[in-house]
Amino acid sequence: MPKTFRRRAATICLLSSHPLVLEELRGLLSPREFRVRTVRLEPNLVPRLDGLALPRASIFVTDAQAPIQAIEMLVSGIQERHPAARQLVMAERFTEANAFPLLRRGVKGLLGYSEARDKLSQALKVVSAGGFWVSRKLLARFVESILRAVHEHRALSGPTDLSPREHEVLEALLDNLANKEIADRLHISERTVKFHVSSVLRKYGVRRRTDLILLWFQSRPPALRPDLPGR
Repeated sequence: MPKTFRRRAATICLLSSHPLVLEELRGLLSPREFRVRTVRLEPNLVPRLDGLALPRASIFVTDAQAPIQAIEMLVSGIQERHPAARQLVMAERFTEANAFPLLRRGVKGLLGYSEARDKLSQALKVVSAGGFWVSRKLLARFVESILRAVHEHRALSGPTDLSPREHEVLEALLDNLANKEIADRLHISERTVKFHVSSVLRKYGVRRRTDLILLWFQSRPPALRPDLPGR
């Protein structure tokens, strides 16, 4: 009889200053799909990583009960310790004021408390697979702010197997051009453009153009990122 292999559960680290919140979030995640670790933060206004033992995890989920500046520090500290890990932040609600700083620091998911019961597991799967869990409206406004601020860009670091034509399509996507505009620029048919766009998105592991632009922004070294409004 052939052996069946079960997919290894992703390791999730939950961070909060409230033990009841940690237990509630743990209860929302199936042990068959996730290996959950919890870390209780000190209940102060500025959570610090000094002396804080962080387990290895593929995704860190932070309960944002502190001011946004403090959460930014915590997110940056986690990223320094575990650069390959992905991060999701939970809060009562997200606006440009508290979401944009987190997206600029590489956070891949933003989830409201009211969505946690129904969406936490799904959001973690999307983030674990390389996607972004951000509301369409908020993500669109963030991408618009990037496009307004950026007039020149360099190629996105990523797959090395892009064809010369795919590189041209990638540049056009980062200019936020529609398929017809790309076709006019490159003197090819819209059908051919659709084929190349699908190929570029697939090679970068994203499904939407906005995700590609966000991925480009987050892959830039901090010194080369545009100074976006509100920073």
